[in-house]
Amino acid sequence: MTDAITEHASWRNAALPATERADALIAQMTLREKTAQLFGIWVGASAEGGEVAPYQHDMTAVVDLDEILPHGLGQLTRPFGTLPVDAGTGALSLMRSQQRIAASNRFGIPALAHEECLAGFAAWGATAYPVPLAWGATFNPGLIRRMAAAIGADMRSVGIHQGLAPVLDVVRDARWGRVEETIGEDPYLVGTIGTAYIQGLEGAGIVATLKHFAGYSASRAGRNLAPVSIGPREFADVILAPFEMAVRESGVRSVMHAYTDTDGIPSAADAELLTGLLRGTWGFTGTVVADYFGIAFLKELHRIAGTLGEAGSAALSAGVDVELPTVNAFGGHLLREVESGRLDIAVIDRALRRVLVQKIGLGLLDPDWSPVPAALAGTLNDGGGDDGGVTAVADAVRGSITLDPPENRRLAAEVAEQSIILTANNGILPLAAPQRIALIGPNADNPMAFLGCYSFPAHVGSQHPGTPAGIDLPTVAESVRAEFPQSTVTVVQGCSIDGAETGGFDEALAAAEAADVVIAVLGDRAGLFGRGTSGEGCDVESLVLPGVQQQLLDALLDTGTPVVLTLLTGRPYALGGAPGRAAAVVHSFFPGEEGGPALAGVLSGRINPSGRLPVSVPASPGAQPATYLSAPLGRMTEVSSIDPTPAYAFGHGLGYTTFEFSDLVLDGPQQFPVDGETGISLTVTNTGGRDGAEIVQLYLHDPVASVVRPVQRLIGYARVPLAAGASARVSVTVPADIASFTGARGNRIVEPGLLELQIGCSSTDIRLRREVELTGSTRTVDHTRRLHCDFHVRDLQVREVPVRGFKVGKITGTG
Repeated sequence: MTDAITEHASWRNAALPATERADALIAQMTLREKTAQLFGIWVGASAEGGEVAPYQHDMTAVVDLDEILPHGLGQLTRPFGTLPVDAGTGALSLMRSQQRIAASNRFGIPALAHEECLAGFAAWGATAYPVPLAWGATFNPGLIRRMAAAIGADMRSVGIHQGLAPVLDVVRDARWGRVEETIGEDPYLVGTIGTAYIQGLEGAGIVATLKHFAGYSASRAGRNLAPVSIGPREFADVILAPFEMAVRESGVRSVMHAYTDTDGIPSAADAELLTGLLRGTWGFTGTVVADYFGIAFLKELHRIAGTLGEAGSAALSAGVDVELPTVNAFGGHLLREVESGRLDIAVIDRALRRVLVQKIGLGLLDPDWSPVPAALAGTLNDGGGDDGGVTAVADAVRGSITLDPPENRRLAAEVAEQSIILTANNGILPLAAPQRIALIGPNADNPMAFLGCYSFPAHVGSQHPGTPAGIDLPTVAESVRAEFPQSTVTVVQGCSIDGAETGGFDEALAAAEAADVVIAVLGDRAGLFGRGTSGEGCDVESLVLPGVQQQLLDALLDTGTPVVLTLLTGRPYALGGAPGRAAAVVHSFFPGEEGGPALAGVLSGRINPSGRLPVSVPASPGAQPATYLSAPLGRMTEVSSIDPTPAYAFGHGLGYTTFEFSDLVLDGPQQFPVDGETGISLTVTNTGGRDGAEIVQLYLHDPVASVVRPVQRLIGYARVPLAAGASARVSVTVPADIASFTGARGNRIVEPGLLELQIGCSSTDIRLRREVELTGSTRTVDHTRRLHCDFHVRDLQVREVPVRGFKVGKITGTG
């Protein structure tokens, strides 16, 4: 249907600016052609390599592609992530669909295809990486950037353009089911790790999508989609901070609105948020996409619209450009709003221009655009061309694409290893090849125990029980047996993850009593909307371990056999008396397909753990909401009987070596102006007997401010790997801007006064302190302020350090 004249049209001219090309195309389009670019269709790839088919859902109207495609199509929703499909035939199916879409509309515009990628490319057979909460535990942005680049490369190779990640919501209540999808409870950690992920994804040519903008994680009582009732200061300083950093520094090209309303204003209809702040203040120029069905929810759930037309008009006017996952309000309903005069066509054109500019940036309107993805180019050119019929070509490409190659697995292992947190250890770890190991718990021999709810096997595969996972998932039992080949390993489930039955306790206790050590493998099952104990819609009333796992743990502790508690979870849980009674506690937040070997390696000592808690671990299951970012009255006081003090604090983590912080020096002025900077430096020494990595954490304490402030907050960190006995000098430049906050009048300010810089190994293990003072008058700052302290790590000559009766010297540091 494409007119020949379009081959030489100005919108095909790659030498022209994208905005000029978009405007030229918009001038030629009918109203229906315009609106068609503003929505997606939820589809599933064909297992036989044929065109994608519309996916029906209870929130989805029946879609007639023959009726829609002549007018064009904005997006294809999850062609790989809807059904288990071989990557080769899935890529072929998407390719053929793009051919049809481009050929059906008179401008030859293909669709933009998007997928989920919260824990890797959510496709059958693709690498399942650790979940975002595990990314936060690494405190290693560079590693997460490399992981995201690998994910993006896999997606781009099969024809995907956009990834719906990362989640930049800051944890405010650990009862919320989607904690596993977040990076942590500190906005600076979330911002830096999230920004690195976006840089990796965007660098691979994939449009990253910030979500959920904004406030979703602060819903009341941790209930999914519940109203948000936080004040503007918390909203600005905690919720918005990671998004602002990402928009400024990452090159992100898309943002997804949140489902929730804040003080009665749904994010999907909040023009001040989506247009005023995001675009007007921060300068974002990409697209805003709807969270799935979020526009229809303005009518169905929020009830600020009486019709889908009103809902679509409200969202579009506020700044939402694309309706996902499929057409509800942005189709015929939106047309009628324009035709009736209730919606100005200029609002349609505004969104359309952003969509087309993005498609132009992806090369989709270039004259040499090809629907053939890179991963199929060689196969189709080497005898598998598209002239032998659907079946013949599908047979040629089936199995030709590997989305979980060895290099991906090595990277997944590296992230898993750096994300594991040793939270307690009485000296039992690393295990010295015990003769008899009792491996007990519902996650001891469960291959799904490592996967978050947005991994393909949990998200989609669970709905197809006869289909294999598509990737190798070595269990803890398999990994422990491989790690300790000389040990006798007895595996007993003991109980299910969330059931009430205790009939397996007797066998578990008998195994524990006969063993030299118990490895109790407890935790969550990821799922959606009640199908799991962690994940979207799987909120909890209190932070007690699911089912009867706490009872099993208590019974195991009572046997007297040393218990190493190993947790595979999507959120932190209160652990009863285990912090004081267990021989060791190991936390792992859904560490992905290589989680089993990584955990076994930590238990054996092959891996020296260096993960740090991205969220506090509560001492009490009911003291929520609580995070370390609390004001003085948010901590333990004499006027409340509830003690929110955590069992293990944000930033905490142990290893198999020790580190000493010393020689703190103020490298800049002790007094400096509110627009100036200072500097500090310290020496970090590995005083133990083996190589390891310390996370140097810098916190800010503002003792007196014009508004109530958190007792402390993270303002910087550095991962410092050091050989045994080695030292490094860590220097930090601290700009006054870092001390800014939202003042009483709603503007961001830097106030004069005393500040305390705290350097430690966690938010509660502060090793060194230095008081400085800001001088001058209160200064107003904006979104151009400095967001980071600059860290520089320099190796020092190694000094000899006595270690367990012998000396280690002349070892070069690796920092």
